[in-house]
Amino acid sequence: MDNTTHSNPHSQQDALPSCFSGCQPAALILDNVAWSPYKDKPLLAPIRLTVNAGEFVAVVGPNGSGKTSLLRCLYRVNKPTAGQVLMDGKNIWALSARQCAQRIATVLQDTGAEFGLSVFEMIEIGLTPKSTNWKRTDEDVDVINDVLTLLDVSHLVNRSFSSLSGGERQRVMIARALVQNPDILILDEPTNHLDIRHQLEVLELLATLPCTIIVSLHDLSLASAYADRVLVMKEGQMQDYSTPKSAFTQEQIRQVFDVETVIDEHPITQRPRFSFYLNNKQLNKKHLNAKQLDKKQD
Repeated sequence: MDNTTHSNPHSQQDALPSCFSGCQPAALILDNVAWSPYKDKPLLAPIRLTVNAGEFVAVVGPNGSGKTSLLRCLYRVNKPTAGQVLMDGKNIWALSARQCAQRIATVLQDTGAEFGLSVFEMIEIGLTPKSTNWKRTDEDVDVINDVLTLLDVSHLVNRSFSSLSGGERQRVMIARALVQNPDILILDEPTNHLDIRHQLEVLELLATLPCTIIVSLHDLSLASAYADRVLVMKEGQMQDYSTPKSAFTQEQIRQVFDVETVIDEHPITQRPRFSFYLNNKQLNKKHLNAKQLDKKQD
């Protein structure tokens, strides 16, 4: 595990919601996990790895590499066609959906309209897995308000969720997951729709949480800056699972993403930083295709 500190590891620590006081971060073991909806076409090749309790793991790879399919195996939607997912040694499919929801929270790419609920009502849903009744206590309301402040959405509390922008919806869904007081938090592209400042604020917050974090990201620089370990995927297969410095080499980025990169060290985080470009062969092919298209149009 990479022991390099984040750029501002204590910026949010004092403001953590009180619900995290009882957090018990869980370890996950993927024991040769494979999945596919087809009998003769595997979409996820067998994956074996361990996510230690409290780690921040980023899953990266090009479109179609299997990132979302893998995450769906981890939060008990895709049942592995082979192998098993173990949470603190227990197969998650031996647990009930409610038992899993009491420990695992998710933030998905598609938020939907959610039937006209208000922002407060949307976030309140996060309390459901651990609630014994529908009556909310003052402590429940305090937790919701704390999380609203953390995600900078307090001013939206009375708005209809369906009226929000994509970025606002994303922050509300992250707030709902935090209210759930998860031991494992799984996020599928949580920085989609967010501007640069909110991307950094959200990841900075996630990096301070005591729970185990597994997040898929397109931005390699963000993955490098915040993750303890990186799972690199391509065509449904694990290519690497190591620290950002070990995983993000020029050769690996070339093979997985088909781009060239210049790698240096970020002056603040001391993590790898990237400048991407297409190689000459790729550029020449692009220009040739453009010329051929121009001739056809002429």
